[in-house]
Amino acid sequence: MSTFTIAVIDDDEVSLELIAHIIGSELDAQVISFTRSAFAREFLMHQTDTSLDIIVSDMVMPEYDGLSLLRACREKGLSVPFIFMTAYATRQTEILAKQLGAVAYLVKPIRRGKLISLLKQQLTK
Repeated sequence: MSTFTIAVIDDDEVSLELIAHIIGSELDAQVISFTRSAFAREFLMHQTDTSLDIIVSDMVMPEYDGLSLLRACREKGLSVPFIFMTAYATRQTEILAKQLGAVAYLVKPIRRGKLISLLKQQLTK
């Protein structure tokens, strides 16, 4: 049984598979991945702070963008660490993400070592 449960959300299937593979091969974690943000949102609304350890989400997606997912989680009372990744970084969205409680804002392409280091840091808090 995996020690940690990590949700990964990205509408780009190649990016999603790569990130999920990196996490699964480097950490003792169950990775639950979503290409559709609407399905991810539905899943997240049924989680608790003890059923999910980290959320890694793309920022720009159809249906619900990353900020919408973060807002929904916080409004529900879910305080799970939220890590954003994006190919469309702006200072404004980074500031807003951090104001809403995101623990990190990574710009694609994601460096494997940086992602794993960040995840390990969050999982040991």
